Amino acid sequence: MTAELIDGKIVSEKVRAAAAAAVAKLPGKPCLAVVLVGDDPASALYVKSKGEKTEAAGMRSITKRFPASATQAEIEAVLTALNSDPEVDGILLQLPLPKGLDEASALACIDPLKDVDGLTELSAGRLVLSKPGLRPCTPVGCVIMAKHALGDDLSGRHVVVIGRSILVGKPVSLLFLAENCTVTIAHSKTVDLPALCRTADILVPAVGRPEMVRGDWVKPGAVVIDVGINRIPAPEKGLDDKGNVKTRVVGDAHFAECREVASHITPVPGGVGLMTVACLLRNTVLAACARRGWAVPEELDA
Repeated sequence: MTAELIDGKIVSEKVRAAAAAAVAKLPGKPCLAVVLVGDDPASALYVKSKGEKTEAAGMRSITKRFPASATQAEIEAVLTALNSDPEVDGILLQLPLPKGLDEASALACIDPLKDVDGLTELSAGRLVLSKPGLRPCTPVGCVIMAKHALGDDLSGRHVVVIGRSILVGKPVSLLFLAENCTVTIAHSKTVDLPALCRTADILVPAVGRPEMVRGDWVKPGAVVIDVGINRIPAPEKGLDDKGNVKTRVVGDAHFAECREVASHITPVPGGVGLMTVACLLRNTVLAACARRGWAVPEELDA
């Protein structure tokens, strides 16, 4: 068996297209504001991509940039100002912040109605209580990709999530539970992790350990949704301009091995990571509808 790829480019494009179609039906343009602190190249590139895709979907994009020397008070002041701006529907604080800044304190400043990354305490509480609210983008993307592989009805599937982080592990577990799945959360203290993984219909590794999940951890025919994004040395690629060994990106699952056992698998790169921005656009539209009293277009009413 060779697993079918769950192509993040194809699935994310469907989500972005649905968001764009929804925007076209609204009486106004939703607006996403992104706050970027510091000069991390990866974060800057990511923020640029978010802005371009936001505008491509017919929405407005605002980026507030600060140097790494910015103070906690400055960051929290701009977040508070964006909360009060009636034209802004979604706020995203690009993480990680530079050392010395308190991420939890900054996130707490964001109005939950504009929390398009679903990271505030109120957003998390609404998820736990199954109340309406904005859900974290990457976990939502995982569920969408699982449905792409298995169909919209995931009832009764056993999902094993490896990792209990507040960013992915816990929220994705709750989202699959809301889909009537049976969910097990595994972590560093789990006894006989490989055996547990072999019981999963849907396996979601999200721990940041390169190629940890081996082929013999996967039940034949299972779906693997790999959240991990890790850089490892790639001597076969030679040296970079500074004389360092070049790297390549891999997931938390050993792709070649797992693909021989699973029925469907997400590649890394080109998988879950592409879904994050797409789901961010979706959340921005949903936030605008909730704030402004607009009916949610049928493209997103799910």
